[in-house]
Amino acid sequence: MKELMNRMKSFSSILLVATLLGLLPGASALAQPTPSDVVTVATVAGLPGSTVDVPVYIRDTSGTPLGIDQPFGSRIQSFSIRVTYPAASVQSISFSRAGITAPLTPTFENSPAAPGSIALLATFDETTNLIPFTSNAALPGNQVAHLLVTLAPTVVPGATIPLTLDPVLTQLTDEGGTPATVETSGNGRLTLVNGAINVSAPVPALSYWALALLAVSLAVVALRMRLS
Repeated sequence: MKELMNRMKSFSSILLVATLLGLLPGASALAQPTPSDVVTVATVAGLPGSTVDVPVYIRDTSGTPLGIDQPFGSRIQSFSIRVTYPAASVQSISFSRAGITAPLTPTFENSPAAPGSIALLATFDETTNLIPFTSNAALPGNQVAHLLVTLAPTVVPGATIPLTLDPVLTQLTDEGGTPATVETSGNGRLTLVNGAINVSAPVPALSYWALALLAVSLAVVALRMRLS
């Protein structure tokens, strides 16, 4: 009887291990990261009072609901990108298409702005103006737009001006805006990478006499090289 009980316990242990092993594929699948497309605002440098060109990118990742790898009707053909910034640091700002969307003709385009924020909304006909994304391009992906930011003359060198993507109003959709395939950071289908402008110190300009002395020094060096 004791031997039978030991065999039953051993069998129960084997059965439990087998059950757990059967669950492993599911656990492994849960561990796999869900693919997401990516919207990126670049980080650049600029001087106080200067106008800075800030590229904005979209990376089309394969396996997401929208993409160049998906059937007709499920491509990224419409985007809404909203960026916020500290209004006191910016004298003026504009948001327009660039990169792969520059030569295309949108069916709708708008760039609403308010103090401290600006957005770009654009939709393209998939048949006549397919956005030519490169699937799984190296980060940050394909440039689709850019911000032209004129910094306030009063910004302090060494400061960083954040350019933050709005997680609610930054979205990718197909041409028709189908709710089932819309991509946002909230539904885990879109990753947002914020940017910034790092304010540099102006390089001091040489005075007239300093430039003249530099020219004479260079002339002397050139003459000595000829004579040697």
